[in-house]
Amino acid sequence: MHYRKFGRLDFQASILGFGCMRLPILEGDPSKINEPEAISLIRQAIDNGVNYIDTAFPYHQGQSEILVGKALKDGYREKVKLATKLPIFRCQGYEDFDRILNEQLEKLQTDHIDFYLLHGLSKATWEKAKSFDYKRFLEKALADGRIKYAGFSFHDEYPVFQEIIDAYPWTFCQIQYNYMDTEFQAGTKGLKYAAEKGLAVIVMEPLKGGKLVKNPPSSILELWDKAEVKRSPVEWALRWVWNHPEVTLLLSGMGTKEQVEENLRLANAAEPNTLTNQELTLIEEIKNKYLSLNKVDCTACGYCQPCPSGVNIPNNFALYNDAHIYDDFGSSRFAYNTFFTPESKASACIECGACEEVCPQQLPIRNHLKEIQKAFEQ
Repeated sequence: MHYRKFGRLDFQASILGFGCMRLPILEGDPSKINEPEAISLIRQAIDNGVNYIDTAFPYHQGQSEILVGKALKDGYREKVKLATKLPIFRCQGYEDFDRILNEQLEKLQTDHIDFYLLHGLSKATWEKAKSFDYKRFLEKALADGRIKYAGFSFHDEYPVFQEIIDAYPWTFCQIQYNYMDTEFQAGTKGLKYAAEKGLAVIVMEPLKGGKLVKNPPSSILELWDKAEVKRSPVEWALRWVWNHPEVTLLLSGMGTKEQVEENLRLANAAEPNTLTNQELTLIEEIKNKYLSLNKVDCTACGYCQPCPSGVNIPNNFALYNDAHIYDDFGSSRFAYNTFFTPESKASACIECGACEEVCPQQLPIRNHLKEIQKAFEQ
């Protein structure tokens, strides 16, 4: 296992972290974790050098933290740093911060959280955190020892990310990053900015939720075959993330023994700045090929925003394109119906046409929104 320094701390973190959001389940029900199998996988990873375990309050419908608490019994808690997250989106006031943290400590069967994150910060949840005085809560929890270090995970645009970074002396942050998402959310710019500020940077979704490795189109596989060194799509994707020295570790949601074994093998060989220029060029070619499979030629310029009805047109198009690029309508449909507000969905369009009047690409936006509504809501 390779290790990297955790930001400013005197702690060497395994470059592979165990993300506990996709544990093996029973009967197709995410709330029913296959406990013996999940515990075995987590302990297998720890026994082979993984020392960072990540979970969150809502994972597996509230059951992930309970499972992790069981997995870290029998001496395993002392072998790892434990990370979990405060769901700002579920809080109604300052008092909820303390209540939820205490509940998490109980579920995890521990007296402290090593790395505590404000979960999924966006412009809206960041404003909420500030209004509830997150600083006072973090300072209190740090002082009484319930948490050791504070950080945040992020899902919004770069300017919001920079504002959050500059607002508090964070120890670490967690961002979505993979070779398709270099300009998405925090992106490469955010990765470098956080690292320059001395923060450890944790990467989530290195496989883009599995989209980069599940059933790649034949045109993508043909390009991978051009490489002199043959690697699986999983290895290419993980090595690309690890190739960045600014990345402290990446999280992998490992749900099978085979996935744990493969990721451990790769983490034993990956070093920063070891992909050749030829290999990096090939990965860029792969990225461009994926992008050519877009259904809607939206550049996310934002000229169509704000929509008079509140429809988030670029986000609708991005999710629709993902469904086509990766041939995975199920994941996009789930994200659409889970994370989009009613007014931001395609079905909120009143067909006023204001967006089409200003679209530089002259897209038939209203027709595309009807297609999205049909694909994701019916």
